[in-house]
Amino acid sequence: MPPHKIASREDWLAARKWLLAKERELTHRRDELNAERRALPWVKVDKPYLFDGPNGRESLADLFEGRSQLAVYHFMLTPGSDYVCAGCGFLADHIDAARVHFEHADLSFAAVSRAPFAQIEPVRRRMGWRFKWVSSFGNDFNYDYRVSFTAEEIAKGTTDYNFGTTPYAHVDLPGTSVFAKDDEGRVFHTYSSYSRGGEPLLGAFHWLDLTPKGRNETGVMSWVRLHDEYDKTGESANSEMASGE
Repeated sequence: MPPHKIASREDWLAARKWLLAKERELTHRRDELNAERRALPWVKVDKPYLFDGPNGRESLADLFEGRSQLAVYHFMLTPGSDYVCAGCGFLADHIDAARVHFEHADLSFAAVSRAPFAQIEPVRRRMGWRFKWVSSFGNDFNYDYRVSFTAEEIAKGTTDYNFGTTPYAHVDLPGTSVFAKDDEGRVFHTYSSYSRGGEPLLGAFHWLDLTPKGRNETGVMSWVRLHDEYDKTGESANSEMASGE
């Protein structure tokens, strides 16, 4: 850790109060942004997506499990590939404990990957995750919500990931989409975010952001690994750099 300025308690308190004013400003702006997000228009989902999972074939409406809101995490898992995205795993590690709470606030959760369910389930068991994780293999869900792309789209540079603002080009990428269901059972798409838009869901980063070293990265998520790939000291047992999504 590099040398840091050492101050008296009085000087530290003055600097901390200055920062507190900035933090409060950010909190109020975040409240405004959250309200603007909730006010976005909705799009009716007419396509009859079917997913394979622990309960067999389920529709998008079934994934709500009796609640009126559904959050979907688009977990990068490509059919036939043994690569498990460490960034997706990092986010997935935050879900189960939080899920106990947000389910009581009328929000269900499901992870969706393009890989077949037979490929998904061993990963879920290995990592000890309990949330529902289903497969969109054979349907257009990942493509329609712009987290999966054809070879032709990649070759032409027309992947339009993150609403065309992020120049990633890969067959599968991460994201989060939110859906709502009305009293008549109609399903609506209300929100999606991609790339660093997932950072608010990473509680571990927010703890690190409180510290002098911060996220301690050499690149975005450079040290992040699947949680069973760290050694006992907390260092990575895998020297391969994690995905930078």
